[in-house]
Amino acid sequence: MLRLVVRRLLQLIPTLLGLSVLLFLWLNRLPGGPASAILGERATEADVARINRALGLDQPVWVQYGRFLKRVVQLDLGTSTQTGQPVWDEFVLRFPATVELSVAAMLIAVAAGIPLGYLAARRRGGWLDVTAVSGSLIGICVPVFFLALLLKGVFAVGLGLFPSYGRLSTGLDATGVTGFAVLDGLLTGEFDATWDALVHLVLPAVTLASIPLAVIVRMTRASVLEVVGEDYVRTAESKGLEKRVVRVRHVLRNALLPVVTAVGLLTGSLLSGAVLTESVFSFGGIGSFIRTSIDARDYPVLVGFIMFIAMVYVLINLLVDLAYSLIDPRVRVH
Repeated sequence: MLRLVVRRLLQLIPTLLGLSVLLFLWLNRLPGGPASAILGERATEADVARINRALGLDQPVWVQYGRFLKRVVQLDLGTSTQTGQPVWDEFVLRFPATVELSVAAMLIAVAAGIPLGYLAARRRGGWLDVTAVSGSLIGICVPVFFLALLLKGVFAVGLGLFPSYGRLSTGLDATGVTGFAVLDGLLTGEFDATWDALVHLVLPAVTLASIPLAVIVRMTRASVLEVVGEDYVRTAESKGLEKRVVRVRHVLRNALLPVVTAVGLLTGSLLSGAVLTESVFSFGGIGSFIRTSIDARDYPVLVGFIMFIAMVYVLINLLVDLAYSLIDPRVRVH
């Protein structure tokens, strides 16, 4: 297992290096250069020259790239032009909210999607199968922002069952330990804050889970239908093994391989910032911060965001590989 982890980490280094090259080239190809992008359209030549000297942009390209790579390795992603704070500090401040929302959404999607996809495959052509396939198609087709506004209008504004915005109610603050509202409430003994954070999570998490849930249902159904027809499943059934053993050990376990890949990719996309969901519910995570950074042309934040999310994807891919090796031991030898 350790050899697998080391091998995967070494294979991911060229990926990050390639991404750093693309980001560096993008920065140097901005209209008017990075200095003009930072100063705006009304920047004078003197101001541009001053920024170029301050940022080292008057140096040869290979020197600039070396400095850029060194800063990235040191997690020095620059300073936000909006807040004046280091980009890394801004991400650390907002990332827990995005993680909390993404994990909640993925738990909903996995907990509902895998059983529903499996049952739909086992009852192919029945009402449950038709309902699951139709529902998953609707989940993929309905825009996230429309679903967010719909749920907010019905369950928050109309019925008043859930809060309509934020992570915690006014007067509650339990994010001083780890930044995760639910966990910090438990750690500090403020269980009212934990319950309040969970209630605030419901509508954004259900909204964000709609597309992953639809994908997981369809992939699980297709994978189970494929595995059920394999020879080893028929052999297990012919030997008289219990149906539960056949379904769990032979069917579901092998059907989960492509589903694990999908879950990993979907989790990475959720962690990259649910821009629309966070904006509608004013959740205060990375997604809403990136939206304001795009409007403000805050390029240090955008560059740091891309590198930050790339590292997140690298770690998620590693976890997916480890999950593969646990589900299918044959993977460990490759």
